[in-house]
Amino acid sequence: MTLSSAAIACSMLTPRVSGFPDGIRGPEIMDKFRAQSERFGTKIYTETISKVDLSSRPFKFWREGKEDEPAELAETIIMATGASARRMDLPGEETYWQSGISACAVCDGAVPIFRNKPLVVIGGGDSAAEEATYLTKYGSHVYVLVRRDQLRASSIMAKRLLNHPKVTVLFNHTATEAKGDGDLLTHLRIKNTQTGEERDLEANGLFYAIGHVPATSLVKGQVDCDEDGYIITVPGTAQTSVKGVFAAGDVQDKKYRQAVTSAGTGCIAALEAERLLAEEEELAGSH
Repeated sequence: MTLSSAAIACSMLTPRVSGFPDGIRGPEIMDKFRAQSERFGTKIYTETISKVDLSSRPFKFWREGKEDEPAELAETIIMATGASARRMDLPGEETYWQSGISACAVCDGAVPIFRNKPLVVIGGGDSAAEEATYLTKYGSHVYVLVRRDQLRASSIMAKRLLNHPKVTVLFNHTATEAKGDGDLLTHLRIKNTQTGEERDLEANGLFYAIGHVPATSLVKGQVDCDEDGYIITVPGTAQTSVKGVFAAGDVQDKKYRQAVTSAGTGCIAALEAERLLAEEEELAGSH
């Protein structure tokens, strides 16, 4: 089978998405997006792509479980495989994930369950400082757990965080367990890494700010990536280092990681892939 364009995508939306007066959950809006796309003739294959070969065009790709079969072909590929937040695998983490535990303060901070409640951020870098400061707009108080005895954040960000009246930075502390009432997070068990002392800290929200891992193993060594593994695109475009391969969303965006910015770069990638195919078809027709 030959495809003029193949998109390898994995999209994640936060539990609540703005723009709907009564709110809408991520899975519901994803279903609506899918239905609208199909209405305009898009063919969607819900399968896992396990291998790609970008050494020449048309590109080759294989679906999971069919690696021994002849490769399928695509003239363009859009990588939209996203990035996964690093987790801590705490006891109770699975129970309270998205029920008090999140990896995106900007995405989830305004959710009603966090309003005027004590919140905790884990991390010591700029992202942690930024997210903790952001959460002060919603929480009653924000605790920042830092494993070491100092912040890794820039001096400006660190000073802003340490001087904020609604922030308490707990140095030499780590989390050991997430606790709750079975439905929502209510407490976090924390440990002093110097004394070994443990105690329960009241917390209705726990936010991880310990980094993300981009899903780029599929194209590792085939397209240029930065030191953290994110695909590098030409500024202002979705074009990667390989002509005909485009990247959109969190797989190339380590800064914003929002559904709306992913949608924007997805649009850019689709338009550029379409333009490339049209230009090459016109060029082939003129010869």
